[in-house]
Amino acid sequence: MQFEYKTIEKSVENTLLKEKGSKFIGFAYPVNNEEELKNALEKVRTEHPKATHHCYAFRMGLNGENYRANDDGEPSGSAGLPIYNQLLAHEITNVLVISVRYYGGTKLGVSGLVKAYKESAKITLEEANIAIKELETDIEIQFNFNQQNTIFTLLSKFDAKILNFDSQEKASIIARIKLKNKEYITETLENMQFVEYRV
Repeated sequence: MQFEYKTIEKSVENTLLKEKGSKFIGFAYPVNNEEELKNALEKVRTEHPKATHHCYAFRMGLNGENYRANDDGEPSGSAGLPIYNQLLAHEITNVLVISVRYYGGTKLGVSGLVKAYKESAKITLEEANIAIKELETDIEIQFNFNQQNTIFTLLSKFDAKILNFDSQEKASIIARIKLKNKEYITETLENMQFVEYRV
């Protein structure tokens, strides 16, 4: 089972490529869900309302199983796909790359467009720091108050992030744990009395 993936550490904005008068402005954003994706696209469209095209591609999911390539009016396969291929070449996922084009008066032809969009995506991603992220999942644990120390010790041993802690008589905690530690943590919890959990 795979427990980590490669993505970019933070956004890269406004890389510039000029080709026969046309300007290609590149952007790359780390995205984890549809909402972040929409917000990033909206942001770039708002910043460049007069651009001729806003072409993009993204990959999301552990193996990049959720993906799309959008030509935004350019000839089919001449923009989104070359951008998408750069995401594959860098072996990264949970990334959106946008290339904004301002038309400069000279037609580039399909092969010229493919080359320009590929190059725009490439220089944008070359500016990004590639980071290896570990997959995480949330776990909810309910336990008796006197078991608090044991639970906290277990979670801190595996660098879990406490998202919510409610210390009523029956205490409950929501924590984010690394997927690779899930089995060990759940097994340990199963061996404790009066503890319930949901992953």
